[in-house]
Amino acid sequence: MQVIQAIRCPNCGSPAERFHIHPDQLTRTQCGECDYLMITCSKTGKVIEAYAPGIYARR
Repeated sequence: MQVIQAIRCPNCGSPAERFHIHPDQLTRTQCGECDYLMITCSKTGKVIEAYAPGIYARR
C-alpha cells in the first residue's frame, strides 16, 4: 500500500510529493521542480538514496 502526501519541497519550497510505501517501510520525497529526491527507511530514519541539486555536503 502507498500513501501520497502533498508537501512543500525542503530544497526549493515548491509543491512536492511524499510517498509512504508501507510493505517496504520506505518514505520517498520528490520534487519535479528542482529534481530533489530523498528515500529513507520509515523504521530507522536512515537515508537510502538522496539527490538534491544545489545542496552541497560539508567537507
